[in-house]
Amino acid sequence: MTDSIDSLVAEIESEYGIVAERIGKDKPDPRVLAALRGVPREAFVPADRRAEAYANRPLPIGFGQTISQPFIVAVMSDMLALTSESRVLEIGTGCGYQTAFLARLAGQVFTVEILAELSAAAKERLAGQGVSNVEFRVGDGRQGWPEHGPYDAIIVTAAAMGEIPPALLDQLKPGGRMVVPTGTSMLAQELVLMTKEEGGRIAKRNLFPVAFVPLVKARRA
Repeated sequence: MTDSIDSLVAEIESEYGIVAERIGKDKPDPRVLAALRGVPREAFVPADRRAEAYANRPLPIGFGQTISQPFIVAVMSDMLALTSESRVLEIGTGCGYQTAFLARLAGQVFTVEILAELSAAAKERLAGQGVSNVEFRVGDGRQGWPEHGPYDAIIVTAAAMGEIPPALLDQLKPGGRMVVPTGTSMLAQELVLMTKEEGGRIAKRNLFPVAFVPLVKARRA
C-alpha cells in the first residue's frame, strides 16, 4: 500500500490541531485512535482501491456512495463522546467502516441503510470480522429506528440538505449527542453537533465545513 496506518494516524493527529478551536479538543480520544488502528479500512474499499485504503480521503464504494475520509470518521466518532454502555443509531451504513468504528466504541449500534445491497454487504463484512454488537435495518434513515430508541448518540453519515429530520431529534435521549452534516448544496455544508438538553431543548454547534453525499430519500411507491 502506498500509505500506512502509522502515517494516517499521524496525519489525523496533525489535522486535529488545525480544527482544535472549532471542536474543543486538540487530539483524538485514545479509544478513537485505537479504533483507527483496529478497523482494517482495506476490508471496506473495493479491491481496485485497496492501495489507497490508508490515504486520508474518501473513496467511492459504488451506488453513488463513498467511504468517508478517516479524519472525518475519527472526529464524528469523537464528538459523540461514547462509552462502552452507549446505544448508538447510525444513519447510512454504507460499506460499514463507520459502523465498525462505532462498534468498538459503544455497547450497541443500530444502523439504517436505504440501499439493500450496501446493507447486506456491510452485514456480511462485519460478521466476518467477528463484530456482534450491531443490528442492521434497510429503510429510510430520515425516520430513524424508533423501536430501539431513545439513543445516547446518533450519527448521520450523509448530508441532511435543509431541515434535520425531526424524527432523529425525537429519538435522541436528553443529554444525548447527534453529529450530522447539513447544508443547502454539495458546496455549502457544515458538520454540526446537536446536544439535547434536559427538557428537550436542542443546542447546536457548527464544527467545520465538510462535503458529504446527500441523505437519500425513500422512493415513493
